[in-house]
Amino acid sequence: MPQSTDADRMALAEAWIAQDPDPETRDELTALVEGARSGDAAAVSDLADRFDGRLEFGTAGLRGEIAAGPNRMNRVLVSQGAAGLAAYVLERATDGTAPSVVVGYDGRRNSQAFAHDVAEVMAGAGVRAILLPRLLPTPVLAFAVRHLDTSAGVMITASHNPPDDNGMKVYLGGDDAGSQIVAPADAEIAAHISRVAEGTTVPELPRGSFETAPESVVDAYVAETAAIVGPPPAQPRVVYTAMHGVGWETMRRVLETAGFDAPALVSAQIEPDGRFPTVAFPNPEEPGAMDLSFEAARAAGADLVIANDPDADRLAIAIPDASADAGYRRLTGNEVGLLLGWLVAERVAGPDAAATAGADGAARGTLACSIVSSPGLGAVARAYGLDFASTLTGFKWISRAPGLVFGFEEALGYLVNPATLRDKDGISAGVAFLSLAAGAAADGRTVADLLDEFVERFGSFASSQVSIRVTDLSRIADVMARLRAQPPTEVGGVGVERIDDLARGVDGLPPSDVLRILLDGGARVMVRPSGTEPKLKVYIDAAATEGTVAERRAAASDMVARLEAGMRELVA
Repeated sequence: MPQSTDADRMALAEAWIAQDPDPETRDELTALVEGARSGDAAAVSDLADRFDGRLEFGTAGLRGEIAAGPNRMNRVLVSQGAAGLAAYVLERATDGTAPSVVVGYDGRRNSQAFAHDVAEVMAGAGVRAILLPRLLPTPVLAFAVRHLDTSAGVMITASHNPPDDNGMKVYLGGDDAGSQIVAPADAEIAAHISRVAEGTTVPELPRGSFETAPESVVDAYVAETAAIVGPPPAQPRVVYTAMHGVGWETMRRVLETAGFDAPALVSAQIEPDGRFPTVAFPNPEEPGAMDLSFEAARAAGADLVIANDPDADRLAIAIPDASADAGYRRLTGNEVGLLLGWLVAERVAGPDAAATAGADGAARGTLACSIVSSPGLGAVARAYGLDFASTLTGFKWISRAPGLVFGFEEALGYLVNPATLRDKDGISAGVAFLSLAAGAAADGRTVADLLDEFVERFGSFASSQVSIRVTDLSRIADVMARLRAQPPTEVGGVGVERIDDLARGVDGLPPSDVLRILLDGGARVMVRPSGTEPKLKVYIDAAATEGTVAERRAAASDMVARLEAGMRELVA
């Protein structure tokens, strides 16, 4: 909602203060308005940033910094979002069927307050609202949408974003089977939210009473998650960290139910703490985020480190590595995804499937990953006679692959049990990976040995990522426009075979702001703006299937290094 004058913005701010139910953000905005009135240039600029735009509701829901104003996350915006979602589910409800919503929240600042606002506002609109009994991981909420057969689900979380962020993530039941929203639902919900924001103040929104879900919902998630693995044939030594998030209580119960010994804990990170005091950025992918985990692993002589992000929908794995400074190295999301995909292929198709793949012509299921994740999963699918699907980024797309038995994305997201829920799940993936490591240990092997065996059977699939964080989002648009207007003919000295502009719709995928650069020899580069952070992301993949394991690794890695250097020049 762009405004042309400082006076207009101050009027909007005063109207916002009048409807804001949160005394903290009311006081914050009041002080900002007073500063702007007194001529404080910083306050004027801040006010413009907050009121010249609005956080857009999209397929990732809402996510942003907690503060007052329409371009921030706060109780006004959450209440409007809840009212808009309520209007959407009421509109879709069939005659005689009362729509319902289940709401969950993590340990971030304001998560519980936001969750209560969602539940109360949706109940006031006539939607049966059920709140999970306490702060819980995102996968439990995704599970609850299916388990309780609700029309929708809302999770209050900003996943692994910075401490001052929060968000509102939306799932749909019914025909959507508990997956996150995709187009056109996002635009339809956004339109309802706009109508609420333009025509109703927050105090005018009716509020109602919500139910609290019974503990049996969490019990069912624990039981079904533990059941995806068999009794452990060995007990690897494990270190676990929740990264100051909500994963540990649920992970502990699942491990115990599945028969695994309790892991050693990174005690400083095990309890929920929305300040994330021991990490600069609460994302296991970020440099330094797993330093305390490695310290604990060295002390315990651990065979494996298991890390969840703060809402436990992502999983990071680290293994001993004498060549690493810390003595451990975090596996890439692609490495974990390929090993888990191999595990599921064995489980679904059977150990002899590789020899008889496709012999009966019957599809046994689908392995799926995002278009920016390793194409090595396709090699596994072919070897086991399974279907393979490459989707747009995000589990809102991966979870919808027909016949899905396993899905992953390189950003540490894995779905090993799609019959249970339809979103990435760092807890079930962690248990599945531990089961994989236990099976190897029982045979006298390690996870590193499994990685070697994968290369020997399927080839070496090397990957790299160039991530450019910006303060001015127009820079990302400029780079994408330049690559489209002046497409490169080579990258790092490797000839370009073809460039696919996915904005036009390619391979049956919905249009998306992604460029796919296919290179001579089979390597691939993908370029896209991040959907959740101010970053331009470049994904590089190359494969080698000839020679020894070491030769394959070297050839694939050398190609990736050449392409990475070339892309850094192109997007600089």
